[in-house]
Amino acid sequence: MDLKYKRVLIKLSGEALAGDKKFGLDYDVVHDICKSIKKCADLGAEIAIVVGGGNFWRGRSSGKMDRTRADHMGMLATVINSLALADSFEALDLPVRVQTAIAMQEIAEPYIRNRAVHHLQNHKVVVLGCGTGSPFFSTDTAAALRAAEIDADVIFKATMVNGVYDSDPHKNPNAKRYDVLTFSQMLEDQLAVMDMTAASMCRDNHIPVLVFSIEDPDNLVRAITGEDIGTIVKEED
Repeated sequence: MDLKYKRVLIKLSGEALAGDKKFGLDYDVVHDICKSIKKCADLGAEIAIVVGGGNFWRGRSSGKMDRTRADHMGMLATVINSLALADSFEALDLPVRVQTAIAMQEIAEPYIRNRAVHHLQNHKVVVLGCGTGSPFFSTDTAAALRAAEIDADVIFKATMVNGVYDSDPHKNPNAKRYDVLTFSQMLEDQLAVMDMTAASMCRDNHIPVLVFSIEDPDNLVRAITGEDIGTIVKEED
């Protein structure tokens, strides 16, 4: 199979790693996702991953904690998920490096752009934890930032929904799924794809975002080989 995208940044939600448990880690689910990522790597793709932490911590939704501290706790949750992914990759004999935006040298490398690119060029998966390393920025924004820094061809936003809809498909059975969407339309219609900072960064740096469901992990392989799945969000032609 031929690759449509050579260098990919995958944005994985923490919830995707929890499976039906809805909290914490379901290692069978983690392993299935990693097996599909390995299939992509075996085809020659260079893969970086930004992972969220919502399966452990959603402090900002409570409104009862200082936002900076809550975000720092969320960053630590992403490191737990990053290490779980790394462990599964190693079990599959796929070389991997975990890098974090906050230094914790005993368990991970610090994020250094050139080192991350070097790892990618040497066929190692790079898992990026701690978001941007700063509070008030989402892991979607971290994904957009890292994708721009490493010159990724695309961001795969692997979610629990098979694309972008004009309304919540879980609540509205007549919700319409978009095949193609522009960043301007997404921002204007306030569609829940990613936050405005992340969307603006992708638009300004000409990075398309492909949104699809991770409930079937092999959608990653379908996406990277150019099959028509999900919704592609890109700049105006």
